[in-house]
Amino acid sequence: MTLVHRPLGQRIPDRLHAVSCSLPTMRDVIGYEEKDEAITRHLSSGYPRFVVHPLLRRVVAELRAADPSLVGRELWLCAGPRAAESLRAALGGLGDLLPLGDALSALVLPPGADADTVTRARRHLQHTGAFASSRAAEDWLVARGSLPAVEPEALFHGGPEAASAHVRGRLAGWFGHDLGAEEIHLTASGMAATFAAFEAVNAVQAPRGRTRWVQLGWLYLDTIAILQKLTARPAKDYLHHADVFDLEGLARLLDAHAGRVAGVFAEVPTNPLIQTPALPALAALCRERGVALVVDPTIASPLNLDVLPHADLVALSLTKYAANEGDVILGAVAANPASPLAPALRPALARVAGLAALYPRDVSRLAAQIDAAPALVERINAATPRVVEFLRAHPKIAEVHWSAHPYSVENYATLARSPGAAGSMITFVLREGVPLASFYDHVRLAKGPSFGLSSSLLCPFMYLAHYDLVTTPEGREHLSAQGLHPELLRLSVGAEPVEEIIAALTEALG
Repeated sequence: MTLVHRPLGQRIPDRLHAVSCSLPTMRDVIGYEEKDEAITRHLSSGYPRFVVHPLLRRVVAELRAADPSLVGRELWLCAGPRAAESLRAALGGLGDLLPLGDALSALVLPPGADADTVTRARRHLQHTGAFASSRAAEDWLVARGSLPAVEPEALFHGGPEAASAHVRGRLAGWFGHDLGAEEIHLTASGMAATFAAFEAVNAVQAPRGRTRWVQLGWLYLDTIAILQKLTARPAKDYLHHADVFDLEGLARLLDAHAGRVAGVFAEVPTNPLIQTPALPALAALCRERGVALVVDPTIASPLNLDVLPHADLVALSLTKYAANEGDVILGAVAANPASPLAPALRPALARVAGLAALYPRDVSRLAAQIDAAPALVERINAATPRVVEFLRAHPKIAEVHWSAHPYSVENYATLARSPGAAGSMITFVLREGVPLASFYDHVRLAKGPSFGLSSSLLCPFMYLAHYDLVTTPEGREHLSAQGLHPELLRLSVGAEPVEEIIAALTEALG
């Protein structure tokens, strides 16, 4: 059997730059969320927006050791000088810039910076996806003689420009519709791609008096945070339309704010309920009203879904599916050349897409594995329906959500590149009376964040993404109003034999 329990804190995969780490029990998940040192001291890696990589921490330690004036001051390592300057601007001009390389800069906060400032700094980098690359930190440490060499890994045979061209060429092929490779902007992370799309739309729409944004359905937490916090006037500019299928209601909302809405942000499908709106109708609705539509197809990947013709901008994480070995953080954003807004969006996107600098070795690592993505996705697509069939038939499972769920199967099929283009994600809820911890602790799968990898991954999604909501009565009520169960589990089906995945689930369900 290839599926085994992994100890707390083990990297997933077991490599230096892994993007996930094992949280094998509910106690570990809760301890991680509550910053319990008994748990967090075991975490050698983790999703980089939430767990600062040990190499980044080591860079900070060495900077302080070399310059005593930095001792006692907070240092935030950013993806290059523009990202550091953006962070300083977000903090009202606080801090000193410390350049360390083209894709590695620090913002040094003033002595005695209060806890609120420190939190705002961390969250700005988290929401905008502008944390420095762990590979940039590794190379910086090697150059100083602090590490003997970089950890061996397979890289693309060619220089950084060739690697970038290879990745963009592959993505252009995935998107289709004669999208040129030069139209695709690689970004330092998926969140950096989302933020670039947000900024590009604002650059075009704000001079027209359009500053408001609509969140369609439930989005990933940092995307929600961008729309809630980073508009020109957050109290007025954030709008939420909860039902992705209610386009008549969305039309009424847009008409109530006529001439003032900059954009609608839609995940297609959504995370975590995997709901797919009627995208062609949504696109027509937005274009009739001069509203930009930003689409994020990360959940199922552009290999499975054809969304470009219906979007003004497409933003996605390449950490999923493209970087399927689980050790690269990158993203991409592109304008639809056929969009009426394309002539204005293209130059705006070119200006903002590089705010967080790419690190060349990240791109080379992605280029070395992106060619494996189509075959992996084909294998995952074949396995996912079988896992769904098992879960739906099991007496201890109350709800199962996936791309072909009856509530959006037709909308999804309209965009699917093939009849079996299911994607990796399944979310499900245990029946009342079946203890979450009993199942989660015993299931013989890798347990941690992320999806779209060759390894199957399970996580209690709401606990990891919205712990503040699942732990209060008010928060749980809010989730319930959005159709979200606090104990929803998210499973990303990987490349292991599907019989082994089902056997692991069977054992844990008892």
